[in-house]
Amino acid sequence: MQEVVGNDRANAPTDAEQLAQRYRTLVEYSPDAVVVHERGVIVYANPATVRLLAAETTDDIVGQPITKFVHPASLTPMLERIRCLTIAGTASVPAEMTLLRLDGRTVDVETVSVLTAWHEHLAYQVVLHDLTPQRAAEAAQERAEQFFATVVSQLEEGVVVIDREGRIESANPAARRIFGYDADDLVGTRIDDIPLALLDANAQPMPQSWYPVMRTLATGETVTRFVFGVDRPDGQRRWLSASSRLLNPEDPNSAAVSSFNDITEFRASRRQLEYQATHDPLTGLANRALVLSRLAAALGTSEDLPVSTVLFIDLDGFKAINDTLGHAIGDTVLQIVAQRLQRGLRSDDIVGRIGGDEFLVLLSGRTLGEDLETLVTRLRTTMAEPIIARGHRIQVNASIGITPLHPGDGRTPEAVLHDADIAMYRAKPPGHRDSALSRRSDSTHAS
Repeated sequence: MQEVVGNDRANAPTDAEQLAQRYRTLVEYSPDAVVVHERGVIVYANPATVRLLAAETTDDIVGQPITKFVHPASLTPMLERIRCLTIAGTASVPAEMTLLRLDGRTVDVETVSVLTAWHEHLAYQVVLHDLTPQRAAEAAQERAEQFFATVVSQLEEGVVVIDREGRIESANPAARRIFGYDADDLVGTRIDDIPLALLDANAQPMPQSWYPVMRTLATGETVTRFVFGVDRPDGQRRWLSASSRLLNPEDPNSAAVSSFNDITEFRASRRQLEYQATHDPLTGLANRALVLSRLAAALGTSEDLPVSTVLFIDLDGFKAINDTLGHAIGDTVLQIVAQRLQRGLRSDDIVGRIGGDEFLVLLSGRTLGEDLETLVTRLRTTMAEPIIARGHRIQVNASIGITPLHPGDGRTPEAVLHDADIAMYRAKPPGHRDSALSRRSDSTHAS
């Protein structure tokens, strides 16, 4: 029994043999190609090498010179790497090279060579990692980046990527066009170093902390439809609607992307529409709706009234001018009267045309009695100056009704307007009262 046991121990593999067997198994099943070449000839190739080099069996590879499978452009660098391996166990640094397959195609690999013992001789063991999947992924990523770069470059919307330090990483052509800054060194410049003045929606200088992209970088929040102005180096002012967000919200060091549309023309059109809705098209003065809105705001305040007095102004005999000289001359007279009213009032007074030849003036602040009398006299004198319209010398006088406001005034704007109208009617010369009354009666029946 002891003899049998002794024979079993004699036949048992040594630890070194077991280790070698495990190593051979590992190499045989490795997904990376492993070859051994001695004196320039391949003496071993694992199954992964057969697949990598498009061979049928290892017999197609073993016994062949290693140079048969190396692309000429990679041959010299490979020889330099293995020439530096002089001590067993040393390895070359990982390097990329191109191999020649048996089907005539090439394959890029990452390689590491190790000088090692092979059957009592020194040989080079080479591990080859196929870079085909990585190259395919890189190519796909490059195509995607080129695609998106092409799309972004064609956008009418400006797109800028800004890093954590506030430097511009990229800017598409639309951004450069909108900024009016075509210099090639825009990329890499800090946004606060670009010669642009940023303004808030009220055209006031905007602190850097308010910049949408800086808010995004500081807080991570997404900002949308933020309107701001840009004073460009060429003197133009453009208005932009911007949005900004982090490129990668999961990355605390993510850059931010800011996109913006030029809304200058839209903003101008909107303001033009607002102006047309609140101003008289003939004279450019505030219209009835705007004047009454300002009056309502003044009456609605609990503090000192911003409007002290309301003046109702009506032109005497204007109907006769229209009837005898025509509406074109009548329109010219109204335009000149509007200009004279604006010149005769203070900058913070409000004057509007509320219909026909009727004007309403809101005198701002507190107006003392003597000051009010002086102002009304000046307006009457200015209005009475002869008007020359298309060769006609026209004399226009004005009747002015005065209605003071007082703190806590409980009247509605329409009631104040009515009281001022009555005061104007009483101020008219007797010969013009009937015509004024007749016009009001006609307008009442028409309505």
